[in-house]
Amino acid sequence: MSKCFFFAGGGTGGHIYPAIAVAEQIIKLEPDAKIHFFVSTRSIDARILTQTGFEYTRLPAKGFSIRPGKLIGFCTSFLKSYRIAKQAIAESENAVVMGVGGFVAAPVCFAAHKLKVPVELLNVDIVPGRANKIIARWADEIFVQFEDTAECFAHRGAGVNVVGCPLRSGFGNPEPEKVMEQLGLENKKILLITGASSGSENINRAVCSLLEKLADFADDWQIVHLTGAGNYEEVGQMYAETKIGHKVLDYFDDMPSLLSAADLVVGRSGAVSVAEYAAASVPSICMPYPYHRDRHQYLNAGKLVEAGAAVVIDDLPVRKETAEWLAEELEELMKDEKKLKEMAKACKAIARLDAGLKIAERLLKIV
Repeated sequence: MSKCFFFAGGGTGGHIYPAIAVAEQIIKLEPDAKIHFFVSTRSIDARILTQTGFEYTRLPAKGFSIRPGKLIGFCTSFLKSYRIAKQAIAESENAVVMGVGGFVAAPVCFAAHKLKVPVELLNVDIVPGRANKIIARWADEIFVQFEDTAECFAHRGAGVNVVGCPLRSGFGNPEPEKVMEQLGLENKKILLITGASSGSENINRAVCSLLEKLADFADDWQIVHLTGAGNYEEVGQMYAETKIGHKVLDYFDDMPSLLSAADLVVGRSGAVSVAEYAAASVPSICMPYPYHRDRHQYLNAGKLVEAGAAVVIDDLPVRKETAEWLAEELEELMKDEKKLKEMAKACKAIARLDAGLKIAERLLKIV
C-alpha cells in the first residue's frame, strides 16, 4: 500500500510553496507516494498547484471571526471542511497530515487527530498564527524556520525541530539566463519589485511614484515589477512613459530563477519571501506588511538585517513619507555596487536549502 501525504493550508503562496517543496522531496525519495493538498477557494491556490500536477481539493473553510454573522459562517464552513477531509483521510491507509498554515489547515488537522492519523505542523513565520497555535495541540511534531519560534511551542507536547523554510527545488538549480531571455531583458542590473504572490498595492504605488527618479539609473538598471492580478493594468499604465527599461507582470511562476537574476529586490517580508531572498543571494529592501497585529513580517525581516543582507523601511500611513524613504534607500544601494555584493554574500551565509529534504525524510519514517 502506497504511503499517502496530505498537506493542508492555503490562501497565500506563503502557505502553499513550502508544502510543495516538501512534497517534491517526498516524490524524489519515494516515487510511489501519493500527495494530496487541501486548500482554500482563493484563486491563487489553484493557480499555484495547477503548475505542479499535484491533486488538490478546495475546501469552503473561512477565517475565524467573533462577529455573529461571520461566526456562524465560520462554524458551518469548518464542519463542512472537516467532513470532506475526514472522509478522504479515512479512505487512505498509511497516511500523514501536515498543516502548513491558514484557516484551511485547522479542520483538516482536526479530522486527522480524530482519526488518530499522525499530524505534523510546519510553521515558517517567527510568530505562529492563530490557526497554527490551535493545530499545535493536535500535532505530533512541529517544524519551524527560526530558533525563536521553538519557544512559542515549548509548552506543547510535540517535539519541535528547527529546520529552516522548505523551498521549491528550483532554488537549488535556478536559471537566471533563461528567465532574462524569456522576459526579453537587457544586459543590465535588475531591480525586482514584488508584493509576493498576491501583490501589494502600497508597494506598487510607492515605486510608481518614483519612476521619474529611477529613470536616472536607466543606463545601468532595468525594472521587473510583479504587480499582483488586481493591480496589473493600473501599474502598467504608470510605466507607460517611463524612460527606464521595464517589464510589468501580474505574476511569475519561476521565482527561483527571477530572484537569482535580480541584483536588488523590493518586497514584503513574509517567512517564505525572506528565505527565498537569502537562497537566491539577492539583497533586499524589505517593506513588512504593517497590518498584522503581531508584526511578524518585521521580525522575519529582522533576521536578514541582522545578517547584513537587507534593509527595512516602514510601509507608513502617509504614502509620500514611504516613497521618500524608499527613494533614499534605492538611490544609495543602486549606486553602491560594493554594498550590494556584501549583502549578497551575507545572504549566502544564512541560506538554508535542505529544509524540504529534512522534513520529507522525517515524514517518510512516520508511516
